[in-house]
Amino acid sequence: MSDAVPSAVARVDSADTSQAATVTVTFITNAMKTVTAPGNSNLLRISLREQGGIPFKCGGGLCGTCRCRIEHGRENTDAVKPKERRHLTEADLASGYRMACQTFVKGDIAVSWVPREPAGNSTART
Repeated sequence: MSDAVPSAVARVDSADTSQAATVTVTFITNAMKTVTAPGNSNLLRISLREQGGIPFKCGGGLCGTCRCRIEHGRENTDAVKPKERRHLTEADLASGYRMACQTFVKGDIAVSWVPREPAGNSTART
């Protein structure tokens, strides 16, 4: 019998271990609500599953509604996607803004956003 390590096991052992098994997300705008999720989870999906409150419409990077700011832990998010660059300027990105639907979380973060007004709450008068 061979002592060789099967190639599938070797690939798993050499895999990138820089992401946490679970991550903590703090939704600053939602009364500092803190939740845990599996590492490498999509930020908008975490918000939906845990009622975090990040606004959204399309969920696919088309509308820009889920624009949010990573206040702490920017280094714990994945690379900016081309769809995000269509909605966010370089200054926005440098300030920590991301689109939740395009952002995957690799470690603990804290996120904020501008709350959307409920429908029918317009301040315009006729």
